[in-house]
Amino acid sequence: MSKTSNPLAAGRKGPSTNVILTVVVALVGVLVIGGVLLFAGGGGSFGGGQAVPAQTLQRENPNQVLQSEDQKVQVTEFLDYQCPSCAQYYQQVTSPIEDQYQGKIDFTVRNFPLTQAHPLAMPAAQAAEAAGMQGKFKEMYHQIFDNYQQWAVAPGGQSVQQDPARATATFEQYAQQIGLDMAKFRQDRDSDQVSQRIEQDMSDGQQAGVSGTPTIFVNGEKWEPSGGGDPAQQFKERIDQELAK
Repeated sequence: MSKTSNPLAAGRKGPSTNVILTVVVALVGVLVIGGVLLFAGGGGSFGGGQAVPAQTLQRENPNQVLQSEDQKVQVTEFLDYQCPSCAQYYQQVTSPIEDQYQGKIDFTVRNFPLTQAHPLAMPAAQAAEAAGMQGKFKEMYHQIFDNYQQWAVAPGGQSVQQDPARATATFEQYAQQIGLDMAKFRQDRDSDQVSQRIEQDMSDGQQAGVSGTPTIFVNGEKWEPSGGGDPAQQFKERIDQELAK
């Protein structure tokens, strides 16, 4: 912030302008930090290492990429399909675990579309949910992320794609490729039921303290890689810790 000198200040008694500004800045800093801490720990969300209840992270008829019989390890990811970080995590962190942990863990995907930044996140979520209603969520989930550059990124790769009609047509191609009933797919995609499922995901995510994507929970505890390490290896180590209990 620029400062403007005040020649009248030299003749005044009491604290100088600089002292007053210093105090004000310090108070503002305290209020901002306090507000951040209050937001992180209040409002019904979970923080400070507190595990999020299973009923918040799971739901009836969940969209699962992996399933296990004992349900010992529950991994839940809140994601935005057009989020570049989510696409990167899919390629480097979550997708590689599918073969290694098939039948050993449950991996559930929840929607958290950040539509202001990613205008095609909602159509993608609707397509995935509609496929799930025909028992092929996993197949559509893979189509959407495996072909991320095709529908999500604008020509040149410097920004996200913003054409919903083009994206919708692309998702219909994916639906055909995985063998969906197209009339039912279109009906489900535009239905209140799909909209309600996405809204419930977002509500549960907010309750769990999700504010960005991707956000991953392992047995109710938020997981984040530590700096300087390989996120994929750290994720596997975290899962192995839970399996070993």
